[in-house]
Amino acid sequence: MLAPISPIRSRLESLRAAMRAANVHAVLVPSSDPHVSEYLPERWQGRAFFSGFTGSTATLVVTLDQAALFADSRYWSQAEKELAGTGVSLVKVPQAAIKPALDWVAAELKPGNTLSFDGQVLSLAAAQQVRGAMEAAGIAVKSDADVLDAAWAGRPGLPDAKVYEHAAPEATVTRQAKLAGIREAMQKAGATHHFISSLDDVAWLLNLRGADVSYNPVFVAHVLLDAQSATLFIADGKVDAALAARLAADGVKLAPYAEAPRALGALPADAVLLVDPRRITLGLREAVPATVRVVEAVNPSTFAKSRKNAQEAEFVRRAMAEDGAAMCEFYARFEGALARGERVSELTVDEWITEARARRPGFVGRSFSTIAGFNANGALPHYRATEDSYSWIEGDGLLLIDSGAQYLGGTTDITRVWPIGRITAAHKRDFTLVLRGMINLSLAVFPRGTPGPMLDAIARLPLWQAGCDFGHGTGHGVGYFMNVHEGPQTISRAVVEPHMAMEPGMITSNEPGLYRAGQWGVRIENLVLNVAVDTPEQGKFGDMLAFETLTLCPIDTRCIDKSLMRADEIAWLNEYHATVRKRLAPLVTGVALDWLVARTEPL
Repeated sequence: MLAPISPIRSRLESLRAAMRAANVHAVLVPSSDPHVSEYLPERWQGRAFFSGFTGSTATLVVTLDQAALFADSRYWSQAEKELAGTGVSLVKVPQAAIKPALDWVAAELKPGNTLSFDGQVLSLAAAQQVRGAMEAAGIAVKSDADVLDAAWAGRPGLPDAKVYEHAAPEATVTRQAKLAGIREAMQKAGATHHFISSLDDVAWLLNLRGADVSYNPVFVAHVLLDAQSATLFIADGKVDAALAARLAADGVKLAPYAEAPRALGALPADAVLLVDPRRITLGLREAVPATVRVVEAVNPSTFAKSRKNAQEAEFVRRAMAEDGAAMCEFYARFEGALARGERVSELTVDEWITEARARRPGFVGRSFSTIAGFNANGALPHYRATEDSYSWIEGDGLLLIDSGAQYLGGTTDITRVWPIGRITAAHKRDFTLVLRGMINLSLAVFPRGTPGPMLDAIARLPLWQAGCDFGHGTGHGVGYFMNVHEGPQTISRAVVEPHMAMEPGMITSNEPGLYRAGQWGVRIENLVLNVAVDTPEQGKFGDMLAFETLTLCPIDTRCIDKSLMRADEIAWLNEYHATVRKRLAPLVTGVALDWLVARTEPL
């Protein structure tokens, strides 16, 4: 029986017809939208529509006779599977960056050819890279049209979910206070106006939430601020009359979403506009009159929302406890089902975890698509089971579960690995190496202002000493009932920049891993909070920070090779499990409590 022809092939032919009509020789399709988002509303998922690759990050380039997807190591196995039969080739790149795609275009096209991209979705910084690389190769650039639109039959429109207020007590700072703080930052930057496109910054600033993007409680909108007023550019019907009145009382007026470019174009000639070049698109930047002076800097709200205050940190601790209690209920149910001989699949894991979380106070929804990968599937860092492709959890091996939730008082993200049946010494060795890396980073003490990338090697050292490594970052920032990925901090191999400084109140993931393709994967993840710490040399060398571990869930000691661990690492784990038992025991009963007690016994 012949395999069905992929629909991607016909979509690519439609796109090539549109390219010929527009007289362009290649089109660059990034993973982006008019807000330079990581997770995209359906309308801007063109890269997925025209390639078939569903991962969160990659770049697609289509020429008149070829198509190539540029993806980093997190997605290679997934991309190879999803691109099969599509006519799209996978180009493996070392990291998520646009440069390899530009090098490929420069090699494939001839001088005088034209590369097209939609300037309304590519960031200003990325667009500058594209123009520079193409100019050097003698290739023309066209950025004022969306070639995809003519080839995308039934393209989704703007999302229409209602916007709602993130209210007290979980919203611990008023909208007026946040607006005042950003205006103070504008004044320090010498700006009279500030334009914000990034959806999490908009939602944080106005204490609003939405459902336009899967798992992230944000909504499609822009904001333009001056010294006295603010304009929220948002689609009609998304804000009800009562909320609009409350916004107006705080000096926030509404305008149609499509009016944002015209508002930028109408700025007074003597205006000074603050924008973040990585979070504004080329199209919006080009709408600004040449007479307006532009100041480029990271959005002040990006720094402000990353530094959770003491009240927010306490709400996060409560959310973590509720999340941990849900984990106990899930794992007790899961292990009981396996003990009774019931068949459980990777899809069942997602269903049961979500059910357990949904019973906890303040639960809103998942914070990302659950990763439940058994054995070889666990070796795919961004694996996702689907109705068409999943595994049953039976036999022997390791099960990796990476999941998270949105609560009114915080966002969670946790990864654990569990033994199924009998596991080997090799399983335990890999698990222990990853655990040691996670513990070592948990124990770190560092000067305030240390760039996050400088901490990355601490988690990798035990793996490096064993000749192993992993291809993703060790840690990403996490929002407060907001995006599960947020900046400005990162613990990774990123090139160090000043805005990556670690400051008190930041929440970051701690998630080293080790993946053996076709066999198994190990990743252990907690969320940690930057807190001030006293040292014997207090005050002599500046303020010092340490990590408070927020996540509350046992780490399965059955997977540990104790002989590989140092005494201080074992002490950390035993102290962590004592804390987990103390915090979660009042929140669970019955088999969930029994499971908690059994899994938190000292090593």
